[in-house]
Amino acid sequence: MIKTNAMRILDKSKAEYKTYEYDCTTAISGTEVAKQLNQNPACVFKTLVTTAKSKNHYVFLVPVAEELDLKKAAVSVGEKSVEMLKQKDLFGLTGYVHGGCSPLGMKKNFVTVIDISASKNEKIIFSGGKIGCQIETTLKELSKVLNFTLKDLKCI
Repeated sequence: MIKTNAMRILDKSKAEYKTYEYDCTTAISGTEVAKQLNQNPACVFKTLVTTAKSKNHYVFLVPVAEELDLKKAAVSVGEKSVEMLKQKDLFGLTGYVHGGCSPLGMKKNFVTVIDISASKNEKIIFSGGKIGCQIETTLKELSKVLNFTLKDLKCI
């Protein structure tokens, strides 16, 4: 497997992780990723990039079978509102494509919030930085390389 920026960041901090590869050339839904990996969708998280009226950008991770509550997301970062970043702007801002966006190794460090449900899981799985690649680690290991907070972000 070719190392991605996300993996190199984890390696540099000696964070423990494992990777999964699955056969895929275009973006598939997060629930399909969980199925491909034979993993509980509650442990597999999608990385969502948003923009606020302040022009600040924020990164949110929620379980793949759930939807991000934009109002809860905005409150969690002290903004009045946030909206999803347009897909065409994703690569320029983060260096990642849709379906391969990792919270690690973006062009800039953005405020990152992970749904509180991650704290109930032994592990968290998220994009490894390219389509067809996922990283599994614990929140403790992830905290070695990523500043994040845990908040309730899911729609009810």
